[in-house]
Amino acid sequence: MAEISSITVRTQTTILNIEDGRSSGDPRSPDSPCSLICISFVQKLIGEFVGTFSLVFAGCSATVVNDTYGELVTLPGIALAWGLTVMVMSYSIGHVSGAHFNPAVSIALASSRKFPFKQVPGYIAAQLLGSTLAAEALRLMFHLNNNVCSLKGDVYVGTHPSGSNTATFVVEFIATFNLLRANRSFAGVAIGATVVLNILFSGPISGASMNPARSLAPAYIWGCYKDLWLYIVSPVIGALTGAWIYNILRSTNKSYGEIIRPNCNKVSSNDHQEASQDDSDSCVLRVVDPNNRKFFILSSPTDINETCNVTCKLA
Repeated sequence: MAEISSITVRTQTTILNIEDGRSSGDPRSPDSPCSLICISFVQKLIGEFVGTFSLVFAGCSATVVNDTYGELVTLPGIALAWGLTVMVMSYSIGHVSGAHFNPAVSIALASSRKFPFKQVPGYIAAQLLGSTLAAEALRLMFHLNNNVCSLKGDVYVGTHPSGSNTATFVVEFIATFNLLRANRSFAGVAIGATVVLNILFSGPISGASMNPARSLAPAYIWGCYKDLWLYIVSPVIGALTGAWIYNILRSTNKSYGEIIRPNCNKVSSNDHQEASQDDSDSCVLRVVDPNNRKFFILSSPTDINETCNVTCKLA
């Protein structure tokens, strides 16, 4: 399922370096040192592996339980299992790897310059490994060995078209397109809810993959490769289209510092107290310069808490 990457939002409280238009805590700044914690690429890969494993294991387990025990879970329950897992993994691992858990998401984010291309192969490898081990664990746990590909024996946790290939291609495209346009302001909640919605309308038609790794892993474990190309090509195209259109609708070439700069008035430290009394919606941002501390007034009360700490949300 998703990612989430795009998806995801990095929410961090930081000190802004307004003069050069970059956040001192923004890991995407090429010349920005690691002030508190440096997340290595290996840590990111481990995060993607753990997140994808948990996602596929939990979501597909719901499918197996539903088909094995008299449809106790039902389609809405399966959708919730996937969506809630995405939400939990996004909040628990998102700050480490970005919570993609989906090759289509990694490719789409890289194509829109929100993720480095050089890390895409490693991410995809970690995602495929996590999903494959999850599928193998399910096979061993539930003894799913009998006539799986024919859909007449044990439960197949992979995806297969229930209708025509054209209908499957279209719904997979739309579902993944929606996934890449989920509002990043509430990260896990937005993406998780989008996953639930996508499964409710596309599950009966295509199986609601939205994720090449989610479909490739069961296909490899059980050797069921029929129509697999639909679940690779369509999600990738849908993710690319969603990311590009989302960028057209909301993107800007300005950094966060450049965006808020027109709303900031430079004041001295002596004027800070007086300015704060005059404007209850103002807050002080300190430029990162230990030798020459300067203060700025932020005119908007957005994301300012009672102690005047500013939370910067970087999409």
